[in-house]
Formats: sequence, C-alpha cells, structure tokens
Amino acid sequence: MLLEAASQEIQRLREEIREHEYHYYVLDQPKISDAQYDGLMRQLHDLEAAYPALVTQDSPTQRVGGQPRAGFQTAPHSSAMLSLDNALNDAELAAFDNRVRDLLGGLSYQYVAELKLDGLSLALRYQQGSLRIAITRGNGQEGEVVTENARTIGSVPLYARAEALGEALPGDFEVRGEVVMPRAAFERLNEQREEEGLSLFANPRNAAAGALRVLDPAITASRRLDFYAYFLLVDGAPAFDSQWRCLEALSAMGFKVNPQRRLCDGLPSLLTTIREWEALRPGLPYEIDGVVAKVDSRVQQELLGWTAKAPRWAIAFKYAASQAETVLERITVQVGRTGALTPVANLKPVVVGGVTVSRATLHNMDEIERLGVAEGDTVLVERSGDVIPKVVRIVEQGPERLQFTMPSACPECGGHVVREPGEVAYRCVNAACPAKLRERLLHFASRPVMDIDGLGDAIVDQLLTKQLVTDVSDLYRLHADQIEALDRMGKKSAQNLVAQIEKSRQQPLPRVISALGIRFVGERTAQFLAAEFPSMDELMQASEEQLQRAEEIGPKVARSIRGFFEDQHNVDLVERLRAAGLQFHYDPPRPATRLEGVTGKTFVLTGTLPNLTRDQAKAYIEAAGGKVAGSVSKKTSFVVAGEEAGSKLDKARSLGVPVLDEAQLLSLLGTASS
Repeated sequence: MLLEAASQEIQRLREEIREHEYHYYVLDQPKISDAQYDGLMRQLHDLEAAYPALVTQDSPTQRVGGQPRAGFQTAPHSSAMLSLDNALNDAELAAFDNRVRDLLGGLSYQYVAELKLDGLSLALRYQQGSLRIAITRGNGQEGEVVTENARTIGSVPLYARAEALGEALPGDFEVRGEVVMPRAAFERLNEQREEEGLSLFANPRNAAAGALRVLDPAITASRRLDFYAYFLLVDGAPAFDSQWRCLEALSAMGFKVNPQRRLCDGLPSLLTTIREWEALRPGLPYEIDGVVAKVDSRVQQELLGWTAKAPRWAIAFKYAASQAETVLERITVQVGRTGALTPVANLKPVVVGGVTVSRATLHNMDEIERLGVAEGDTVLVERSGDVIPKVVRIVEQGPERLQFTMPSACPECGGHVVREPGEVAYRCVNAACPAKLRERLLHFASRPVMDIDGLGDAIVDQLLTKQLVTDVSDLYRLHADQIEALDRMGKKSAQNLVAQIEKSRQQPLPRVISALGIRFVGERTAQFLAAEFPSMDELMQASEEQLQRAEEIGPKVARSIRGFFEDQHNVDLVERLRAAGLQFHYDPPRPATRLEGVTGKTFVLTGTLPNLTRDQAKAYIEAAGGKVAGSVSKKTSFVVAGEEAGSKLDKARSLGVPVLDEAQLLSLLGTASS
C-alpha cells in the first residue's frame, strides 16, 4: 500500500473506532460486537505497525500506555481545583441558599444539580483536540501527571470532538471531571484481591485512586475505571456563560456527562431533586455520596466569589451513611474462583440503606480475629460504600457465642485446604474444584492461553449447567451435536467451536503450562518454565530448588508450582490432558535471522520510544537472536531507553550497562544484518 493510501485508511479506521468507542463507553449503546471492534483495532494496529511514522498519540491503538515508570512528575493547575463546602442536612442547605440570595442582592438565580460521584478529580488538557496531559487534583494548586494512566480509561477521549459544538472553541482547552470505579469492577477487584490474600480496598473511591496512581498503566487499564466530565475551561476559566451550557457542550464533544443533572429554580426544587436522587442511589452503577449544587450563571459565580478553600457558589449536600444492627446467626464459607475460602456472615435479615441484607462478607480469618466476632453476636452492618455489606464491629456479645474455625477440607470438593506462609487466605488446591471451574474454563480458552475462539461466558455457563464438562479436559470430548443443542448455537457455529478446540491441541507447551492455572504462573512465567524444563514430565518432577533455576522464578512461585503438582487431583488432570493429545514437549523456536552483535544478548526496554511500540522492539530483537528481560542486572547487554525512562535507566548507568536510543537500536540491527 502506498503511504498516502495507508494514511487515508488509517485516518478512516481511527474515526470509525472513535465513533464506536463513544457509543460503547459514553452512551453505553454499542453499535457493533466486541469481535467486530477487535477486528477494526487489529486492522489499525497492523497498518500502524507497517507504517510507524503515521502513528499519533491520539490514535485508539495508543490508549494503553507504555511500561511502568519510576514515579510521577507534578504540574501546576491552570486555576485552583478547590474542594466544596458540605451541607449535612436541610437546614445547612437552606443557610447556603440564604447566603447566595443575600450576596446576589435579590437577583434571580438557578442551581444546576449534579450527582456527587465518589471518586477523584482529574484535569485533562487538550491541544488541537488531542489529549496531551492529565493531572490529579493533588493539593489543589498542583497535581501528579498521570497521562499514560488516564489514556487507558475508555471514557477519556484521546481526541475530543470540539467541532461538534458548531461554534468557535480555542484549540487548547481543559476538561475537569471525576474518575470513578464502577461498583461491578470494584466487587471483582476486591474478590480477586481477597482470593490472592491481599488487603482489600475499603471503597471504590480508594480503589480508583490507587488504580490511577499506579506506576504501570497496564494495571490501570485492568481496573475498568470510568470518567465523568463536569467542567470545560479555557485558560483556567469557564468556557461558557453557564454551567448547564458547559455540561451540554461536553456531551456534544463526546465526553461522558452524568445523565442525572437538572436545572433547579431555587431551594424547594433543589430539595425535591435531592430526595428523588437519594431513592435512585442503591441502583446506580457507581458510588455517590450526595448531590452538588452550583449556581448556573458564570457572571453570578464571579459575584459570589470564593473563600480560600471553596467556591461560595457551590455546595455538596451529603447523604447519610447506611448502617444497621442485627444478629450474626452463623458463619459459613464460600469458595472463590481461585480457590480462596471466604467466611461469610449469615445475618438475621435487616434493612440497610433501603435494601434487605442477610449476608455480609467477613473477608478472611484475620478479619474475624480482628473484629472478635462469633456466632450469636449483635453486630453493626454497613453497606460498604453502599454496595457490599460488611460487618463493622460488635455491638453486643451473644449469650451463647460460638467461635468460628476455618475448615481443613474444601466445602465444595473435599480437597486439601492450605494457608501459605505470609498470606491471609486459605485455599483449596484442587484444580478440579467445581467452584473454580467456570473461571478456569474461561482462562483456559482465552487468547493468550489455548486460544479457543468462541468459547466465552455464555457457552461456558451452558456447558456447566448441562454438566457437559467437569474440568478443562472434558472440552476435548465435546461433539458438535452437543454444542449445537445449546442456546443460540447453530450447526455452523458448533462446527467452528469444535474446530477451534481441535486446533488448540497444537498449542505449544508454554501455553499448556499457563492453561493449568497454577497460581503465579502466567504467560511469561510459563515461557521461562518451558525453556528450562522442555517437557511436562520434567516440570512435574522438578524440586523447588530446581524450579528456581528458571529465569524469574523465586521461592514463592516455586513453592506454588511444587504444591500444585503434589496434589493428586492436579496430576490426574494433567494426565487427562496428555490423553487428549496436548503438546507436552517443547522445542523452543529459533529466530529466522540471527545477527552478530545481537544473538545471545539481553536487552531491557524502558520509557516510550518515538516510533516503535514495546512489542515491535521486542519482536525485532528476538527475531535477530536477542532476548528481552524485564529488569536490569549485570548480565544485561543493552538498555534501550525512550522518553520518561525511569529507574531502569538509572540502574543501567550505575552498572555501566550500555544505553541505546531507538535510532542506535535500529542501527545495531541494521548493521548486524548487512
């Protein structure tokens, strides 16, 4: 394809993908399937890989940022990001309204009511429509630069459609809003952390703040954050003459603006809105803790002014917390998808925040001991962030208390339960445990593992409901007629899925190792294991000491692998996969072209390269016979450094490791091939 034709096709794909992202992330009305969207992204990614000079920062392919950084820089705000004063009851809200009326000297005014989302503030600066920098609130005067992390949030436009306003807007503008973690994402995150023996986030706001401030953008991307815009600024000042017009403009530009917004003519209308929205609170997909009221007119905002900490023209009405007392009748255990055993408080039903609660999480044994709770106690229950019920504390000890102990056998399958040193979670180590089966099937079929296209949530749920599979090895005994009998599966779809399952038998050993679901063993670790132990039998027989000879395998991972293969249920599963014809031997692929000066050398990539993505650079190095490692050591041959290179660059310099930029890397590859 000629460069001009490629440029036109790339631009067409970008515009089409941006439109679909807007419908998916902002309107929540997708126009195409995930597979079709992935196909468009794949086309764009392939074209940009072929023409790296055409890659731009606002391209949809650049949404997931670069590699981890050493720390965050700070940047000043265009104008102060102040906090809001609070009203905790109707009387305090009325006092605020009286002050507004007095300061405006009898002028009529309106309030814009908006939900007070329980997240963290973020400022996005755009240049000529493209996102250039994202800054947290910080101390209000300056904040941390989190641009690469913000770019991973689907509802943050990388290119804002200012032309959609149909009126002049300077090329440089700023959008402020709130980053939140949806309730569903928060629940999944805490469930995962609990099963991994990690501390839990107290509420979605803390989780969102932690996700936005991690140093690895890939982690931010995995947390499923959302962004709602509420201010549009030019040179630090409001871009329009009213807050309502600002919200409408942001929506027209493609930003996600909360649909719960209303113009209110005075205090009675505002109070009615607050009452109505409080009733909606339990069913909202995100956390709120009140309603924000802002005087609509920009001129009147200027007249009202600001204190040192907050504007006089806005206030946050805070809703009351949701708590209630009840009796903890019994403690039971549920098994999560990774085998973690979670104690659950079965409660005498009680209404908390408008919802009847009969169960609450106790998280883990350490939490039970910290609370000191036992069956029969009267406890205080809270809907944490108004989402997940939890036991806060003992109100009164019961007359016949019964202490809880964690079972030694899994309540789902009878498998062995262990608690690793230094962890809080108890786990069932049986890979065939029914409680873990659904997530194991989805993991097994995922693209980086066995890559069984078409085996998604809906099909897995039906296979389990109809008891067609009891572990992952049963996939290889499925027939087309069994699959065709499932809902929404025709003959052709069934044949395609069977063909995909059949094709997966040829996946190499590293993928088979990853597919087993051994804790701490993902795609990268499985590659290292297969390189050190090129047959499944060698891996199964390796001691902890031998396992640690493999690259990046430490005592914790080695102990997990050894424990997995010491459980007979897991050994039986491996044998069933062997009988199914999966690949249990490994012949590592050799690069097509081995280049002198590169072959056998170890490279570490850090920072953002101007033209190459990390995957492209890695592919070039490995194709020439080199390898790419994740950390710098004395054994590192070269460090390839781009913009925002962090601690890896510092370590390379301290160890005297040669540092290359992108041009020098390409020169090395080109010189070596000549």
